[in-house]
Amino acid sequence: MSLSTLWVCLRACHFLSVLLLTGSAFYTALLAPARFRPVLAVRLRTVLTLSALGSLLAAILMLATQTGLMSGDWHNVYDGDTWQAVLTTRFGQVWRWEILFALLSVLALLLRGRLCQQMLLLSGLLQLIALAGVGHAAMRDGWLGALQQANHALHLIAAAFWSGGLLPLLLLMRDARNIAHRTDAIRSMMRFSRYGHLAVALALVTGMFNSLLIAGDPLQWQPTWWSTLLITKVMLVMLMVTIAVINRYWLVPRFRLAGSDASSIFIRLTQLELLLAIVVIGLVSVFATLAPT
Repeated sequence: MSLSTLWVCLRACHFLSVLLLTGSAFYTALLAPARFRPVLAVRLRTVLTLSALGSLLAAILMLATQTGLMSGDWHNVYDGDTWQAVLTTRFGQVWRWEILFALLSVLALLLRGRLCQQMLLLSGLLQLIALAGVGHAAMRDGWLGALQQANHALHLIAAAFWSGGLLPLLLLMRDARNIAHRTDAIRSMMRFSRYGHLAVALALVTGMFNSLLIAGDPLQWQPTWWSTLLITKVMLVMLMVTIAVINRYWLVPRFRLAGSDASSIFIRLTQLELLLAIVVIGLVSVFATLAPT
């Protein structure tokens, strides 16, 4: 496997880990009713642990891979002077913080109770904000560059709430069948749905704005791999939006109808939405390495 291919794979793994970590922590720190948060934290413990560890490991390996890419020779991954040179670049300076915030996520797992969940959410948000400091979003300097990075950070946070919250949503659907947790599970899902409207709208608006800042007027885009993959991503995201609308406004009102299989269809469509989110992450990891139109 080439270093370029490894970089794309690691980028996808890191992004997926941070999204799952942040999306899950939104539930355990904010969305779930206070009395249900400890129960949900136990249910999501494996997801949170694997996501925190995955984000740290992927971030470290990405720095090592970038060292080989920037130097043009993968053998330099073992050279201390090359590492030092990479750490002085813009990427290296930002990535120090990314690794620090990922380490904070892992250390937060050693805590207990409410503080643990709050620290996991904070560390996840900090990782997303740091990610806005590298890649295409960091292509400008000055006030316009700061605006672009702030916009991209909001885009990542909104995406984490939405797509990162889909796996916990599926687990809550199972809890909703348990009499002991039914009320709290439904309340958690309804809060996710309520604020999810804002997250989806924010993700779409910031995504469009970011594309304009990177490549200008879409009508002037040339048919390159970058534009093709971006348009494909947009189409998949719109399909995700369609699924979310069907789930919320057509299936949810039918949950209580006798003999209805609405809840089963809801679960299947949410699984599809989660799969589409993973595909989108893969596409982003690829076209983020390409030159914009």
